[in-house]
Amino acid sequence: MARTTLAARMAKRISGIGTIALALSLTAGVALAETLTIGVTPGSLADSIEVAATEARSQGLDVKVIEFTDWTTPNVALNAGDLDVNYFQHQAFLDNAVAETGYKLKSVAVGLLPNLGLYSSKFKSFGDLPQGGRVGVASDPVNQGRGLLLLERAGLIKLRDGVGSQGTLDDIAENQRELQFVEIEGPQLVRALDDVDLAQGYPAHYVNAGKPDVAGQALLYSGIDDLKFAIRFVTREDNADDPLVRRFVEIYQGSDAVKAQIHKSFADDNKLYSLPWTEGASVN
Repeated sequence: MARTTLAARMAKRISGIGTIALALSLTAGVALAETLTIGVTPGSLADSIEVAATEARSQGLDVKVIEFTDWTTPNVALNAGDLDVNYFQHQAFLDNAVAETGYKLKSVAVGLLPNLGLYSSKFKSFGDLPQGGRVGVASDPVNQGRGLLLLERAGLIKLRDGVGSQGTLDDIAENQRELQFVEIEGPQLVRALDDVDLAQGYPAHYVNAGKPDVAGQALLYSGIDDLKFAIRFVTREDNADDPLVRRFVEIYQGSDAVKAQIHKSFADDNKLYSLPWTEGASVN
């Protein structure tokens, strides 16, 4: 989407050689930074974006960062044109949002991949889980599917063939331990850990809750193979080729300071996250 400078807008609104000369002199006398507005959610994502934004500003790209506390408004704002790009959702979440709203949104680059973990405050191994044990899983369909895949990888359940990350509790084909599943809102899984025998959870949520030691004690973590769940830089379809978005993504992915901030946000523990772009991963 083309951006119009202040001088250009003045030139369109006024006529005459003198006023055009004035507009040109304003352009020559003031270094007007190009502006990019990006929406994020708090925590590791916002922190890493702020570091990249600081570097971008030093290079003449004025980045405005807007934080949202929910997972709905960033797409509403992007669709309305109030944002140029947002950075808070993975591909599975985006696909579901587009299907529900009809928004013309598109993933244009891959970002941070927060790993998922299976946690227990009571047991040290999956073999110790009791028959009929209580397992906390995310209540939203997208993150529940990811958690069930990890539970399958742990050998605790088996899903119906072909459901993949779209699986729900209704798709559990085998549950030999007769595990009892408790659906809990994703961010609340941290608080629910002591009330269940096992729970899926994002390490970053434990770090943000002041429990970095717990974040690093999962019985099993997902990894780079979970690429579909990497956070994406998302634009509208009509500005997917915006050179300013591309420039910012290059700054983010190429910055050592961004990588250092991500590592800090994840309690300096490499097990808790992955950086897909360093592995040559594409947006597909």
